[in-house]
Amino acid sequence: MWPESSETEQPLRNGLTTGSCATACCVAAVRSLLANKQPNSVEITLPRGEKVDLNIISYQPIDNGIRTSTIKDAGDDPDATHGATLFVELRLTDQQGIKFKAAEGVGTVTRDGLVLAIGEPAINPVPRKMMSEHLEHYALAYQYGGGFEVSVGIENGEQISLNTMNSRLGIIGGLSILGTTGIVRPYSCAAYIASIHQGIDVARANNFTHLAASTGVASEHAIKAFYQMDEVSLIEMGDFVGAMLKYLRREKVDAKTGNQIKKLSISAGFGKLTKLANGHLDLNSRQSSIDFQQLANIAKSLGASQTLQQQILDANTTIEVLNKTKEAGLDIATVVCVEALKFAKSIVHESIEVEVWAVDRKGLFVANSYNDRFDKNGHQIKISDEQLNSEVKQ
Repeated sequence: MWPESSETEQPLRNGLTTGSCATACCVAAVRSLLANKQPNSVEITLPRGEKVDLNIISYQPIDNGIRTSTIKDAGDDPDATHGATLFVELRLTDQQGIKFKAAEGVGTVTRDGLVLAIGEPAINPVPRKMMSEHLEHYALAYQYGGGFEVSVGIENGEQISLNTMNSRLGIIGGLSILGTTGIVRPYSCAAYIASIHQGIDVARANNFTHLAASTGVASEHAIKAFYQMDEVSLIEMGDFVGAMLKYLRREKVDAKTGNQIKKLSISAGFGKLTKLANGHLDLNSRQSSIDFQQLANIAKSLGASQTLQQQILDANTTIEVLNKTKEAGLDIATVVCVEALKFAKSIVHESIEVEVWAVDRKGLFVANSYNDRFDKNGHQIKISDEQLNSEVKQ
């Protein structure tokens, strides 16, 4: 469990990536095998030159090698692997070179679209480079002329991976060994954002050109059911709509299939969409707030009374706003969808068709950017622009 937080404001503490942990385990293991040394902590050099120490909690002999372990410390970031035990099983080989394998709890790539080929252990390029450079350094220092077999694992990794997007990305059997700087910065959620980018690449590589990006489970279920979409084409963007939209800013073509993303459906809770409509790219409450003045202004443009406008300003939640405007016959949700659409389209590549769908807390559609209507069960009722305009004027 996470420790109790201080009641006084303090700087957030950085952590270290799984790639850094694996590198530390490699250093401990190679020093044990080549120099018969088993230090309680080892120093590693991160990709940008910083040097850090990591504790080694165990050394266990295995067939033709040794297993070393450390505890992943993600600092103050809510990382799924925080507190997990990461280990490396290192074996010396007669043949020069370094071969990487997935041990217990590290997944294997099963779909195109990732930086690693199908069948490869889910150990990303930067961690591989970090481990290789450190092993090569100690091989030279100890005048060792052979090679290494590096098996990286995470205890209970397969269970922990259920809290990540790995299975959707086609990484089966466990977690990924990640990191580009070696450091986990609190609430940067770099791994989550990387998963969004990877999800887009995997969908494109597997012949899916229509993506549905959702803020949560309810909005994802709604859009998936409406279009009968395959899981691979679903992007779990959470609050990071900016990371998703900016990644689609550059037109990309899959090298193997020639595919491009042609359509993007954004499905989100009504409250989250009000933030997107207001120009926010991070929808988390730490970064952006509901602007009730914005909603009152929209209601005013639709003909809301002064009383209703004040009720919106005094509201506690967006659902309260939605219900009050519905009672008044004002379709504020559609306007929010349209405004969110305009902002989203200003970011993604112009070749991508974009649409926006709003859901309520029950996961039912309440509006979309097509000016459609929805019944009490969230089912779409088509109406014309002329009918909508007539209703607004009335």
